[in-house]
Amino acid sequence: MLTLKNIGITYENGKVAVSDFNLDIKKGEIIGIVGESGSGKSTLIKSIVGGLPETTKIVGEVLFEGKNILSDKKFEKGRNITIVFQETRHTLNPIRKIGRQYIEYIRQHLKISKEEAETKAIENLRKTNLPSPENIMNSYPYQLSGGMCQRVGIAMAMTFNPKILLADEPTSALDVTTQAQIVTELLHMREKFGTTMVVVTHSLGVAAYLADRLVVMKDGKIVETGKTEEVLKNPKSEYTKLLIASVPTLESEENYELSLIHI
Repeated sequence: MLTLKNIGITYENGKVAVSDFNLDIKKGEIIGIVGESGSGKSTLIKSIVGGLPETTKIVGEVLFEGKNILSDKKFEKGRNITIVFQETRHTLNPIRKIGRQYIEYIRQHLKISKEEAETKAIENLRKTNLPSPENIMNSYPYQLSGGMCQRVGIAMAMTFNPKILLADEPTSALDVTTQAQIVTELLHMREKFGTTMVVVTHSLGVAAYLADRLVVMKDGKIVETGKTEEVLKNPKSEYTKLLIASVPTLESEENYELSLIHI
């Protein structure tokens, strides 16, 4: 489905953000990428969708169904691979209603009327289990909670049923209850649409509950990878052990997963 081969990313100032990164992602799989701030997690997934400054040097290959999308200028990333950014509220225009922004987003990809785009937007909000889609469309971003804005961001990213969804800290700055809602919705997307996902998170709890496989990053490199349960129960890397040890001990494994605690 998606293969990252020998990815290296260097910023204009010479700082190496990611080096020698290799990962093969299977169809329908959810990958959790964890690590401390500055480990290169977010930089990595932004590079896949062209979300880094043009002055950033990227080497290696990102193969989507066999095509290197880093060099393929005609590849339509927005339809095949989409991304949900941390705190969607900050990526929306605060002085324009969500409906107007959503309609314009749809019409960037489809040659349809405003009325048709509005119908599609409302249908998609409803399809992704958001309450009162018409009210959401008629709201400004500041009128919605952070959690609801994040759910709208996920719904917008799923508009064209992308094959791959990238999520950059989708539960950051949200309370535990809202985090659980976001995680449940992401799992619902995978079940309903078969969407492959790569989720960057600080939270081992989110990763434990959501991901099939974990990738642990430190200083731009993979220090450990494997099935989520195996990595959490039998970590091989000393760094992974430190991350796990930094999570407060809870009474049961079930509580550990559902608490969605941040490291």
